[in-house]
Amino acid sequence: MSAQTMRAIVKPDRSPGLKMVEVPIPRPGPREVLIKVAATSICGTDLHIYKWDPWAQSRIQPPVIVGHEFCGYVVEVGEVVNEVKVGDFVSAESHIICHTCAPCRTGRGHLCQNTQIIGVDRDGCWAEYIVMPAENLWLNPPDMPLEVASLQENFGNAVHTAFATDLTARRVLVTGCGPVGLMAIMVAKAAGARAIYATDISNYRLRMAREMGADLALNVSEGDAYRVIMDATDGEGVDVLMEMSGAPQAVDLGFRLLRFGGEAAMLGLAPSAIPFDLNNHIVLKGAIVYGIVGRELWATWYRMRGLLAGHAVDLRRVITHRFALDDYEKALRVMQSGQSGKVVMFPDGVGTASATL
Repeated sequence: MSAQTMRAIVKPDRSPGLKMVEVPIPRPGPREVLIKVAATSICGTDLHIYKWDPWAQSRIQPPVIVGHEFCGYVVEVGEVVNEVKVGDFVSAESHIICHTCAPCRTGRGHLCQNTQIIGVDRDGCWAEYIVMPAENLWLNPPDMPLEVASLQENFGNAVHTAFATDLTARRVLVTGCGPVGLMAIMVAKAAGARAIYATDISNYRLRMAREMGADLALNVSEGDAYRVIMDATDGEGVDVLMEMSGAPQAVDLGFRLLRFGGEAAMLGLAPSAIPFDLNNHIVLKGAIVYGIVGRELWATWYRMRGLLAGHAVDLRRVITHRFALDDYEKALRVMQSGQSGKVVMFPDGVGTASATL
């Protein structure tokens, strides 16, 4: 690598796979900041792009540097930036909003109609450096572990979902125990849920769900999860559904288990349009349903800060694998296997996991 170039993982063309290449180091504009990436984590969105599934084909315009969850250190600031300075340790909100559409102008920027997501709509963070708008940066405590700081954007999905309603002293069902589902279980526990039930098809992740605080963690392919949870709730069902998987069977099970007048927070994305019993699942049940998009700007980030600073949630518990960025193919295979929690990568090697600038 020369002084003006960097390593980056890109989606080079409209086909499966990714490629590590050498590209110019980006330069920040007047309101932008150049960040040296210290750690970056893998999200389900990255797997969609890697596999080049129908969603990725409809959204991604190669070539683009992928990745949207990261932390790092400010190394250069634009001429009118005053929010951060060189040397600051930051994470970032990956959704870059327009500030001019109706949702933005009415305080709902997370619903911006013109959102650009790094690693999807513009160059992302699976690289040695990234340029970000200064307004999208979040200052971290200097002693926060790099791997924890890199997870905050993804953690925000779990926090936004969990706090869509009040979980205190309520029975909660989490369908889908991928990393965000596992984090949602920890948040529900911290919020004082009466009981937490979890479902998945991976025994590995169900074991993790129990470790995170689930009272019951059931493999839906190995038994009658509906009957077990109904028995555990004295036939009443759950008060709150947090649907994290997008799997049609999980959606149906979740709403069958939701009590009359219950609330559902829906984060998981279905692979395509799915059949759904609207009459019995929502209308006649009087259910309240929340669609969850990203993180509320910036309310969710302040909630995250409170949970982490107060030690109510320890994100290190959900991290199971660490790789050098050069080993991204191995890291992606582990994430795809279902035999992992969160997977974190380090541009300067795994040994830098606790390093500072």
